[in-house]
Amino acid sequence: MKLTATVVATALALSCAGALAAEPTEKDAIAMAERGAAMVKAKGKEEVMKRITAKDPEFVQGSLYIDMRDVKTGIVLAHPYNPSIVGKDLTDVPDANGKKYRREIIELAAAKGKGWVDYQYKNPTTGKIEPKTTYILLVDGVVLEAGLYKKQ
Repeated sequence: MKLTATVVATALALSCAGALAAEPTEKDAIAMAERGAAMVKAKGKEEVMKRITAKDPEFVQGSLYIDMRDVKTGIVLAHPYNPSIVGKDLTDVPDANGKKYRREIIELAAAKGKGWVDYQYKNPTTGKIEPKTTYILLVDGVVLEAGLYKKQ
């Protein structure tokens, strides 16, 4: 009986830890962008674009997802939740607070190759405009972006 209680307590603890881990972290965003970069290098941009569009679980996990833009033109190459912006240059379209965050993303990618950018964006899980921070990573002329919605 004692062993069964231990097994149940362990299972309960693990399930609670899993529930807590469901909220994505900065490490998760960085890891997702790095997975995307590795795949761009191994299989090419087109393969990653297809997987993003198909909402491959490797690149789309609820409110944490990766999208891709061309660093020179600013054109969105792939987005899992907003296909209407694919093929468009929205570099100077501001967020809800007037910030031209896409320009900041491109400039940071060109200057440093990676980093974080803060802005407002529609959360696909809540449908609301929320504060977001996005990790950007430049690889082979494209910027991979994986962002987290901030707690309010």
